[in-house]
Amino acid sequence: MIAVFLANMSLGQETEAPEDPAEIPFALPRSGPFNPADIDIGNETAIADWFRSAHANAAAEAFSHWDDDGEVQAACATCHSGEGFRDFHGLDGSEPGVVDGTIDVGGVVDCGTCHNAGLAQVTEVTFPSGLVHPVRGVEASCLTCHQGRSAGTDVAEAIGDQELDAPNPDLRFINPHYATAAATWLGGYGAAGYHYQGQDYSGRFFHARPVETCNSCHQPHTLEVEFEACTTCHQAEEPAAIRIARQSYDGSGDTDKGISADIQSNADLLLEMIEAYTDDVVGAPVIYDGNRYPYFFADANRDGAIDMADGRPVAYASWTPRSLRAAFNWKLITADPGNYAHNPQYTLELLYDSIADMADPLGVDMEDLNLLR
Repeated sequence: MIAVFLANMSLGQETEAPEDPAEIPFALPRSGPFNPADIDIGNETAIADWFRSAHANAAAEAFSHWDDDGEVQAACATCHSGEGFRDFHGLDGSEPGVVDGTIDVGGVVDCGTCHNAGLAQVTEVTFPSGLVHPVRGVEASCLTCHQGRSAGTDVAEAIGDQELDAPNPDLRFINPHYATAAATWLGGYGAAGYHYQGQDYSGRFFHARPVETCNSCHQPHTLEVEFEACTTCHQAEEPAAIRIARQSYDGSGDTDKGISADIQSNADLLLEMIEAYTDDVVGAPVIYDGNRYPYFFADANRDGAIDMADGRPVAYASWTPRSLRAAFNWKLITADPGNYAHNPQYTLELLYDSIADMADPLGVDMEDLNLLR
C-alpha cells in the first residue's frame, strides 16, 4: 500500500493517505517539527567533555596510524580502538584475552570502552612484567591501556649475561611504549622498569587513601586533572609545582620547586650520560629523536646529525647491556608526563640507579653529583 501511495504521489496524482496510521510513511514523528536546541540530552555534558579529550581525537596518530592499511593491527587494536578493546576482553562475545577479529580504522576510545556493563566481569589485568593485578569496573579500561607493552624483565632477558660494555649488533632498543601511567603507578610491584640487582624499589603509590584510583584525580571524560582537591593538602599553583619532600634529589638544594623539577633534572642528566657513554666508552655516538621510532639513531661520523641511508634514518645498533637498560628506564620515565604524581619515589629510584650505573664507566663520582635516591 505504501509503495502505491508513494508512486502516485510521484506522478502528481491525488491519493488518499492510507487509513492505517502504522502505514503512514512519516520521515519525522508527527508531533514535530523540533528545534534541535530544545531536545534534552541527558548526558550532553559528558559527551561534550569526552569529545574534546584525547580519547575522542580520531585524527590523532594514536587512532589514525593505520588508516592507509584499512584495519588496525591486532597487536595494537586493544588500546587504539574501542572495538578492539571490547574484542580483547571478550565484551563482544568473542574469546577474551586476544583480538581475533578485523578491527576497522576510524575508531577511538569511545563510550563503550569504559561504560560497557561487561567490565564488571573483568577482575584482573596482566601487565608486561607478568604481574596479574586485580581491578574493579572502569579500572580495567585505564590499566589495560596505560601499562606500556614492555617491562624491565624484557630488557633483562635480552641482555642475559652478556658483558656490560660490549656492543652487540643483535641488541635493539626495547620501547616501553607510551602514556605508561599505570605502570609507573604500580612501581616496583608492577616491575615496569629495569630493576638493578641488589636494589629495593618502592611499590604501588597509594597517595592518600581517598586518592587511589585514576578517577580520583582525572575527570573521566575530559581526562583533565581536577587540581582543586590537591589543594586540600598541598600549597601550589599547579600539580607540577607540588613538593613532596624537604630534601633535594637532583643535587640543586632547591626545595621550593616541585618534585617534578627534580625528576626532570635527573632525567636530563641520565640522557646526557647515555650520550656521553655511547661516544666515549662505546665509540659509537647515539642521537635521540623523540619524533620518530625507534628514537635512538646512529651518528657514526660525529657531525651531530642522524646518519641517513637510502633516505631513511639509521637506527642505533651499538647497544651494550649497560646502555640498553639505562635507555629503557629513561624512556619509561619520560613516557609518563605525570610520573611526579603517579609514583615519584619509584621514578627517582630508577633514575638514580641508572645514573649510578652509567657513572662507573664514565668515571663520574656519584658523591660529586650530590643526588639522593
